[in-house]
Amino acid sequence: MKRSITILLLFINAFTFAQTANPIVIGQSVEILSKVLNEQRRINIYLPDEYSKNDTTQYPVIYIIDGGMQEDFLHITGIVQFNTQPWINRFPKSIVVGIENVDRKRDCSFAVDNLDFLKRVGFKKEYYTTYGGSAAYIKFIATELQPYISKNYKANNYKTVIGESFAGLLTTEILLKHRELFDTYIIMSPSLWWGNELLLKDAPALLGVKNKTKVNVYIGACNKKEDKIMYDDATALRDVLKKYGGPETTVFYDYLPAEIHSTMLHQSVYNAFKLIYPKTAYQK
Repeated sequence: MKRSITILLLFINAFTFAQTANPIVIGQSVEILSKVLNEQRRINIYLPDEYSKNDTTQYPVIYIIDGGMQEDFLHITGIVQFNTQPWINRFPKSIVVGIENVDRKRDCSFAVDNLDFLKRVGFKKEYYTTYGGSAAYIKFIATELQPYISKNYKANNYKTVIGESFAGLLTTEILLKHRELFDTYIIMSPSLWWGNELLLKDAPALLGVKNKTKVNVYIGACNKKEDKIMYDDATALRDVLKKYGGPETTVFYDYLPAEIHSTMLHQSVYNAFKLIYPKTAYQK
């Protein structure tokens, strides 16, 4: 009998604990109807701890191209929250905006005449059933998403964008063709092989027109033995930006030999913030 009462009390305590447990909330998720893309887009948003509608504080905004909950939103938000704690204070507290993917290959790639170049990089044409939609996607970011964030959140004018792999291809295209959309570009292992390195070939001419706006550009490269094409393209992007980017382009190049293409993003983003913002609260 005594044992039965003990078990019953443990059960009651466990049930009471379960009843009082609260969910952990790190942000909010909204749906935006895009007229440009003709579809609903889910946007995940992290707000700094002190965020309040009742004060005048405005915050920089960090945009994540692969920004879904099952993509990069959670861990990049963690890096931002860590670096903006008052005892670190590497850079200002920031709003983080994650764009959840619908069709990544379509949205992140520019139009090409054919897909013959895929064989060189080891992909089959049938893997790319949709592609070439980056112009519309960039227009969505510029004319719908950024204005939405500015209207509905306390954002200032400083904007950062983060993209890796195919999202790095898109981020590079924005840098070269629509440089004014962001102040800082964090580009990791970009898939610049798309279209036989057409973006790299066009970069000198594009930079000749678009190099007056001040920007920071971080380029992360994975282990060159693991993926030589990706490594070579990242290095070529560094070189062309340094040669043709003009004095308003500050380039941070980061080779990560211990990381492969699939593992580099987390370390690379952390490194990017350290390079772009080298001092903490105790180093100023």
